Amino acid sequence: MRVLLAGGGTAGHTSPLLATADALRRLDPAVEVTCLGTPRGLETTVVPAAGYPLELVPPVPLPRSLGGELFKVPGRLRAAVKATHEVFERVRPDVVVGYGGYVSVPAYLAARSRKVPVVVHEQNALPGIANKLGARVATRVAVSFPDTPLPKAEYVGLPVRPMIATLDRAALRAEARAFFGLDPDRPTLVVTGGSQGARRLNEAVTTAAGALVAAGMQVLHVVGPKNDLPPAAPGYVPVGFVDRMDYALAAADLMVCRAGANSVVEAAAVGVPAVFVPLPIGNGEQEHNARPVVDAGGALLVADAAFTAEWVTGTLPALATDEARLAAMGSAAAALVPRDAAERLARIVLETATRTGR
Repeated sequence: MRVLLAGGGTAGHTSPLLATADALRRLDPAVEVTCLGTPRGLETTVVPAAGYPLELVPPVPLPRSLGGELFKVPGRLRAAVKATHEVFERVRPDVVVGYGGYVSVPAYLAARSRKVPVVVHEQNALPGIANKLGARVATRVAVSFPDTPLPKAEYVGLPVRPMIATLDRAALRAEARAFFGLDPDRPTLVVTGGSQGARRLNEAVTTAAGALVAAGMQVLHVVGPKNDLPPAAPGYVPVGFVDRMDYALAAADLMVCRAGANSVVEAAAVGVPAVFVPLPIGNGEQEHNARPVVDAGGALLVADAAFTAEWVTGTLPALATDEARLAAMGSAAAALVPRDAAERLARIVLETATRTGR
């Protein structure tokens, strides 16, 4: 069986794509997985590094407003669909899985014209334009959050990496804190703005770091690889990037992060209490991503403008040292989010190809 996984641009698309690819291989080692992306996305590095073949087609940005770029879409789309048909000729997929983003629309259109079954996976609680289109032609539609407004939606969760899906935080905590040079016993706050960092989070936490440490906490601050690294101090450990997110989650008693789908699901799935600070742009999907966990009692939600050094010093020390409240938050979050989403989605993909006789 040959499977074409279409998605890219950011970790929001590539992480669940790769988690699905790994799950397909675990369920059926004979499955041939090929990934479809564009030359401008994160997939150009992470997909080859994961050992999967990558085909590239031209990107088709979909403007959110009227303007000159909108009139370029038809020509760009024709070129991308033509290139995608050429990929189909080489790969001859039995099923196409789309994760949204620039590359998914031409994949959906090419698959429809060739009568190749489509499975859509939507990462966010509010779907994007590409997957709204894809859901119309898809055989199956899988979503990461309950009540995602797509036709035929099946709640399976967000595929996460095996290092997260199988994480035992308590068992790994001492090793994780040693890895980052943290005290094994102090209440630990982990702050991350995602793969690129977040200026608002960085500024507030850097300013508040001294007060947090004075209150008895320690801070692991992931500032992002493109941002300047603040000076380290006892109890304050800044790093540019973390490729062992399982260690970061295991080290944390409390996490502060944006509310992208990956951040929300990874923290919740392993029971890390969180403070979500949604990115204040886009269509509001980050707040919608966080809302189920917040409503269940597993996290706090703070508006970007409200996340200041004063809020941090006035709120986080009491929360990070309240073991009973943190335990209740962690349990509420973990009960809400499935860890086996990658296997669930992989089974849907295999069933779709099999039932359509391909």
